Amino acid sequence: MKREKIRRNIRKSNDKKFLGTPFTLGYFCSILLNSMAFIDEITLRMKAGDGGNGVVAWRHEKGRDHAGPGGGNGGAGGSVYIHAVRNIGLLHRYRSEKEFVAKRGNDGMNWSKQGHSGEDLVLDMPLGCILTNTITGQSLELIKDGETILLLKGGNGGLGNEYFKGSLNRSPKQSTPGKLGEEGDFFIELQLVADAGLIGLPNAGKSSLLNELTNASAKVGAYQFTTLEPNLGDFYGYILADIPGLIEGASIGKGLGTKFLRHIRRTKILLHCISAENEDFNSVYKVIRNELSEYDKALVEKQE
Repeated sequence: MKREKIRRNIRKSNDKKFLGTPFTLGYFCSILLNSMAFIDEITLRMKAGDGGNGVVAWRHEKGRDHAGPGGGNGGAGGSVYIHAVRNIGLLHRYRSEKEFVAKRGNDGMNWSKQGHSGEDLVLDMPLGCILTNTITGQSLELIKDGETILLLKGGNGGLGNEYFKGSLNRSPKQSTPGKLGEEGDFFIELQLVADAGLIGLPNAGKSSLLNELTNASAKVGAYQFTTLEPNLGDFYGYILADIPGLIEGASIGKGLGTKFLRHIRRTKILLHCISAENEDFNSVYKVIRNELSEYDKALVEKQE
């Protein structure tokens, strides 16, 4: 009863402190995908819009059927932008639809009118994603909440025949097609952005601690590997990440392996959770440290 009262007070304080600010609990909500598999990597094909074609057209005036060239330029194709959102479950929406194309630019028109530009395509991606072009190997990272980054540029519109009019060519009959928009296949990997990561053996109480300190509702059970995916919670504006439990040998594939350790690479501090049922705290601590080192030696250099 006392613990539930403390829990309610923490939530009440959090709500009161951050209500109406960028750090509200609703904004930094915990994502627990109970009814669907957690997705932290996926490959998507994306293409910017092609530019519209330039056209050959002629001005028509009273008494003059060909009053000079009037073909307009084509509109630019829409570009593809990536928008960073603090929601670790966003990649799930791309599970069934994996190809995205921005709008094509409209062709030019008579009377020197330029075609309308194609609409840009903006895709929301979880904060912490790394997008890598599978052909060029170029990568970009989403590390700032709310930032929007140009991923693929739309093609330029083609030129209409009026563009080619000159003193030596009063009636040009040539035009050019629109340029193709950029395209590519992108491997997208999510690495959580959190202030602190909760790590430890299975059933060490990480999820319970996260639930007590934050607004999270991570699944808790009296058996190992209750947590099968990372969970996030907000503690007075600090983001805590609950990482699925490690066991000795995880670095060689035992248990859940090290699949989720990527999610603590960006944490500022690691919080070790060791069950009071373990008599030798130091040995448990060393097991976790060893698995971290086997996965990435930089992890053992983090503040604890």
